[in-house]
Amino acid sequence: MRLNDSDSVARLTEPTTRLAAMRRSYRRAGLREEDLAEAWPAQFERWLADAVAAGIGEPNAMVLATADREARPSARTVLLKGVDERGFVLFTNRESRKGREAAENPRAALLFPWHDLQRQVIAEGPIEPLSPEEDDAYFATRPHGSQLGALASPQSRVLASRDELERAFAEAGERHPGGVPRPPQWGGLRVVPDAVEFWQGRPDRLHDRLRYRRKSGGSWVVERLAP
Repeated sequence: MRLNDSDSVARLTEPTTRLAAMRRSYRRAGLREEDLAEAWPAQFERWLADAVAAGIGEPNAMVLATADREARPSARTVLLKGVDERGFVLFTNRESRKGREAAENPRAALLFPWHDLQRQVIAEGPIEPLSPEEDDAYFATRPHGSQLGALASPQSRVLASRDELERAFAEAGERHPGGVPRPPQWGGLRVVPDAVEFWQGRPDRLHDRLRYRRKSGGSWVVERLAP
């Protein structure tokens, strides 16, 4: 049985209408320039502490967006493992898709989606590898199982089956019942921001957007963006 045009439109319209009706009114306090910390790292630490205190699951989860040399984008959720005035740090297999893209096209964007607080933080800028010494220091702090997983998984590569991965993990455990050497392809990446935006939801979609932006001389300016 073939659907006519009206049947097709009806089937498409119903879920679209439901999505169009999904909205919340943001009623929390606003974000004023005079309330900001002098520098973005301190402001980020404030909001991260608020997310932790609010009991948000995985408050250090962030969406990392990268692109390959042909500007084809990709995104995934990763965990923030360090932040200071130099930037935001994560760790990965550098032969994974994100690792390859970070090498081919070394710029990235980050998004921290703290929905329960009606907030988000967006950062963008160059992305660079950490030093081997920094990689070794962090890898040594990982649980043994996570170390084995980093050794066993050819991240982002096609697998024949789940069994292939589990066999590789078991074999790694047999070879390294104690300490696990850091795989040479595994290490840290730092997003060095040249802009960090703090977004606070407000009523009527008149959201507050305050952005720290690095100027050409290296100093920072705070700008208010239209919502």
